[in-house]
Amino acid sequence: MRVMNKVVIVTGSGGGIGEGIAQRLAAEGARVIVNDIQAAAGEKVAAAIRANGGDAAFCAADVTRSADMQALVAFAVQRHGRLDVMVNNAGWTHRNRPALEVSEEEFDRCFAVNVKSLYLATIHATPVFRAQGGGSFITIASTAGLRPRPGLTWYNASKGAAITLSKSLAAELGPDNIRVNCINPVFNPDTGLSTEFAGGPLDDARRAKFLSTIPLGRFSTALDVANAALYLASDEASFINGVCLEVDGGRCA
Repeated sequence: MRVMNKVVIVTGSGGGIGEGIAQRLAAEGARVIVNDIQAAAGEKVAAAIRANGGDAAFCAADVTRSADMQALVAFAVQRHGRLDVMVNNAGWTHRNRPALEVSEEEFDRCFAVNVKSLYLATIHATPVFRAQGGGSFITIASTAGLRPRPGLTWYNASKGAAITLSKSLAAELGPDNIRVNCINPVFNPDTGLSTEFAGGPLDDARRAKFLSTIPLGRFSTALDVANAALYLASDEASFINGVCLEVDGGRCA
């Protein structure tokens, strides 16, 4: 198994891409800490992993709050004695609309969930990684940070920040044997945020509009992203640092 006994936190894994990552890594032997602000959803994912023979526990935490993130990291360490991988998956977007129509509250939430959470993960997980001789951060960013779509300006900007800070941290933390990488998925119609990305119900016209921008002719899936996360979490990627891996069917080509 490719991540046997690695202790992995996956934020925002009560559904969607995060759930897919948690399930895939658990199937490959990881000891997964499922995290979400929705306790019922997170507990359900953890229970499903255990029912399939995997190792999973749930820890509720708001990734925008320092005390919660500190407690999440501590939960993993107390349960397993270490933390090997921090998957920063939790994300949020304002609805697709003109930049001037996005409220300040929406802007603040977008940057809190998509950027501040990365700051907090770094602050609280890095000391653990340093003490044990290394670790890995994997951030789920987006093709939006590389090839922005109109109507998602502030979300695009938050994902651009996630990409840049990942590269900067990779250079800064590399000497501590801490790898920092990110994954850039293209649009996935099965996530809870798909209607917000699309600016309304995902009807045939909106689906066709998004699909026309993807050369391989299909949307990304949770499994596509989970397979990329599995590689980056594994020892196979021990020399991969500062990379942003597009899982986008050629959208950013």
